[in-house]
Amino acid sequence: MDLGLQGRVAVVTGASKGIGLAVTRALAAEGVRVVAGALRGSPELEALSAEHDVHPVSVDLTDPDGPGRLVAAALERHGRLDILVNNVGGVRPRVDGFLAVTDDEWQWTLTINLLAAVRTMRAALPALLDGEGPSIVTVSSVNAFLPDPAVIDYSAAKGALTNVCKSLSKEFGGRVRVNTVSPGPVATDLWLGHDGVAAAFAKAGGTTPDSVAQGAASQSVTGRFTQPEEIADLVVFLASDRAGNTTGSDNVIDGGLVTTL
Repeated sequence: MDLGLQGRVAVVTGASKGIGLAVTRALAAEGVRVVAGALRGSPELEALSAEHDVHPVSVDLTDPDGPGRLVAAALERHGRLDILVNNVGGVRPRVDGFLAVTDDEWQWTLTINLLAAVRTMRAALPALLDGEGPSIVTVSSVNAFLPDPAVIDYSAAKGALTNVCKSLSKEFGGRVRVNTVSPGPVATDLWLGHDGVAAAFAKAGGTTPDSVAQGAASQSVTGRFTQPEEIADLVVFLASDRAGNTTGSDNVIDGGLVTTL
């Protein structure tokens, strides 16, 4: 299927690994010119930039000025912007419960999971309004509507993020399409890394990260985590004109974890 994305310009946040890297790779394979923002680069992103029109930008998206600098870098390089993929995010499991979550921890979670995307969209929308088939795709989470006390601040931030994107889809109507993707557990460092969710719960529960991950996977009907490439394929489709009448939608990809309509 030709997605018709050849030559378009995209900004991807959190692009150095995991879902962001997979999205960057998938967009580049479609001929999209990608400006890839991340706090730190990675060998994988550098290799990708050597093969495709991918321009890594080192930027701290928790800095209030960071999102604007990233968008400015894209406009300086390409003179236009057609696609924005909000992917940057983070989670810190709250194994000691709600009362142990400090204001500083709430602020960090809300900044990385909500305000970074809000600021990036605010910076990008003026250019997107002049773009070709302009589209925003934001990576949210099933925790936006499945609140979990073990990630209470993350759930709250993702709920707000999905709400903001739905509101923007109404404000900008047919001028800029705005959609979200809500994954369940994904096979990335956020879940499976040395300091990831599985490791944190394993340490708190006196078990192993593998057993925690297997338990999480068993809650979905497919019995496995989603792969980053599967998220990327959905993101790229939503960014394309093939999804030209899709806006304001939240697209769940969780292996059947959510069993309610």
